[in-house]
Amino acid sequence: MTNISRRLLIEQLDRKFSEMSSLKQMEIPSNGWIKAIRTAMNMSLVQLAKRLKITSVSVREIEEREQNKNITLKKLIEVAKALDLQLIYALIPRDSSLEKMIEKRAQHIAREIVMRTSQTMKLENQENKEDRIRKAIEDRAEHIRQEIPKYIWD
Repeated sequence: MTNISRRLLIEQLDRKFSEMSSLKQMEIPSNGWIKAIRTAMNMSLVQLAKRLKITSVSVREIEEREQNKNITLKKLIEVAKALDLQLIYALIPRDSSLEKMIEKRAQHIAREIVMRTSQTMKLENQENKEDRIRKAIEDRAEHIRQEIPKYIWD
């Protein structure tokens, strides 16, 4: 993938993440979505079981698996369909965007690289000034942000 294509993909994903940012504050019901929705709709285990063509015991197990975060996406899709709902699945960056994640990681890696070099120079009695080190970190971080090399995730 070219850098231009990667940049475009990052921008597109970040726009989508921005639209979903309010979801970050949403709390999952303590008993899980399935049980919360089923209960709110005044639907019994037996009624949902009929829709899924399984036993009520199996529905209870599904609800327990969701509550324990041990449910498959496939099963969630099946239950959503039976409840006439749509499953929305997303992974959202904690730092609000992929761009910020990359920037943060680039800064970290750039600091490591520059400080390693700076330490070597210091040992050789060729120490750099603080502002020169800061500028070197900024320059290196910008280069890393532009290239997004695979090693930044190591």
